[in-house]
Amino acid sequence: MTLSLNDVSAGQGAAPVEGLPAAVLWDMDGTLVDTEPYWIAAEHELVDAHGGTWTHEDAMSLVGNPLLTSAQIIRERGGVDLPVEEIVQFLIGRVIDQVRVEVPWQPGARELLGSLREAGVPCALVTMSYRELAEPVAALAPADAFQVLVCGDEVERGKPDPEPYLLAAERLGVDVARCVAIEDSPAGIASALASGAATLGVEAVVPVEPAPGLSRTPSLELVDLDLLARLVAGEPVDLMPVSR
Repeated sequence: MTLSLNDVSAGQGAAPVEGLPAAVLWDMDGTLVDTEPYWIAAEHELVDAHGGTWTHEDAMSLVGNPLLTSAQIIRERGGVDLPVEEIVQFLIGRVIDQVRVEVPWQPGARELLGSLREAGVPCALVTMSYRELAEPVAALAPADAFQVLVCGDEVERGKPDPEPYLLAAERLGVDVARCVAIEDSPAGIASALASGAATLGVEAVVPVEPAPGLSRTPSLELVDLDLLARLVAGEPVDLMPVSR
């Protein structure tokens, strides 16, 4: 059975839930926090400074990519004559500056993290951002929300390869097939699905298209512990509004 939007109410239930995931594996940018506008602004600033042109479509094409991959595209398409490592450090620096001013949590994110902590479900942050950015974000989450961080500068093969999610499950000591991965980008969703985790796509900056084995929601506000239990049990969920 596929759930519809009317089958799930917003907010977190207080009753005990059977069959919870062994862990929840969270993407960061776009999924947990709405930092994509920070990245996009930094990209435009850098390309403009080098006399290049950077479009909205260019920015959207980078969402969810490993940072070195994105930096190479910026170098080639945006005309930025810098080593890719310097491009990455510029972007990270600008985003960190913005995060220090405000961490833009996605609606429902902190509440769901709190519910998982209370239920004893461990969480990992699985991000292509580097640790120097991931740690400040994780530190501002509810206390003890994340037991593991897997960052883009710690993997050999970034998303869409499954390595980041497989590594997160390994570090937590759980079976990835008993985990739920929460993602927003095509590259991240591909990574999570390939790992074998039950995958929930949250529509943020880019559309989340239907795909075999993928569950979808327009907002984390519609996600609670019962829904996560359904996902890990193999029940497909599609909460996206029906187009008219």
